Amino acid sequence: MSAVVVVGAGIVGASVAYHLTRRGVPVTLLEQGPAPATGVTADSFAWVSGARGEWPGGALDLREYVLADHRRLEAELPQVTVRHTGSLTWGGEPAETSRPGPGQFRVGRSDITALEPRLRHPPEQAIHVPGDIGVDATALTRALVAAAAAHGATVLYDTAVTGLQMSGERVGGVLTSTGPHPAATVVLTAGTSVPALCEPLPVELPITASPACLARITAPPGLVRTIVARPDFEVREARDGELLMVPRVADQAAPLDQAVQEALRRMRAAFRGSEQCRLLGYRAARRPMPAHGPLIGYATRARSAYVAVMHSAIGLAPTVGRLVADELATGELTPELRRCRPRVT
Repeated sequence: MSAVVVVGAGIVGASVAYHLTRRGVPVTLLEQGPAPATGVTADSFAWVSGARGEWPGGALDLREYVLADHRRLEAELPQVTVRHTGSLTWGGEPAETSRPGPGQFRVGRSDITALEPRLRHPPEQAIHVPGDIGVDATALTRALVAAAAAHGATVLYDTAVTGLQMSGERVGGVLTSTGPHPAATVVLTAGTSVPALCEPLPVELPITASPACLARITAPPGLVRTIVARPDFEVREARDGELLMVPRVADQAAPLDQAVQEALRRMRAAFRGSEQCRLLGYRAARRPMPAHGPLIGYATRARSAYVAVMHSAIGLAPTVGRLVADELATGELTPELRRCRPRVT
């Protein structure tokens, strides 16, 4: 029996498994796909910020740790590359009337041109967040899983979890396509699949699936230098010669291909030298979206099942993995997760 079975080798499950094994806890990590990060993790724009965005519910209590934990993992896992580019945002709420928060700066056209010299028509003002980073979510997840395995974790792919193994009101493990896996504690990090797996449990998990699209584009290296966010698209350089772009879909009924092509057209119009940009492909994903913020904590009074579902998973995963491992290794609840707890009836 493993002390802990972690269900799902996306970035959250990988982070939980990694941090648990560093604490000396025996872990079995189960993934229905053939490799880590084959689900929604691979389709993330992976813009990580401690200064911008929405922080619902208990996410706000984790905000101050996000960038520090990503920097920690960057040091602990040398094969992981983080792009420290900062971000530029304009065109949503007027920059001249919005009030920048901590770590955010209102910049004018000359500064915008210095940050993004290939912009054809830089706006008069934008919000610059120099601390924002871009993460290779797939590479980070794979590195976390490899490090967990090096610390003794058992990692099983092509192993779909079909249900919980119940013993009265207690969860004693999981049932899978390859057989049962007993455990003292089961940690469910499988995103939108978690509510269905938790149906036998007395826990409320208001989680919906939010559609998202990520396009990959060939581009001249250095065409986009920061993370650029406009109302019609977001774009950043993932690696030399490749951009990631999130199209902003105004008409939800429009075909996805049409929305991607329109965003690509607008992106080409925005940057000089973009004539060589070509669409490599795009994928649609359904991100887990808890209604009131992250859901992190025990799903049974016996503390035999634990859930960890959140948005944005890429940003929060390093911090959440560390805190969940602290709870499971010590048996003591961490105050930082106090407002993330699911309601157990």
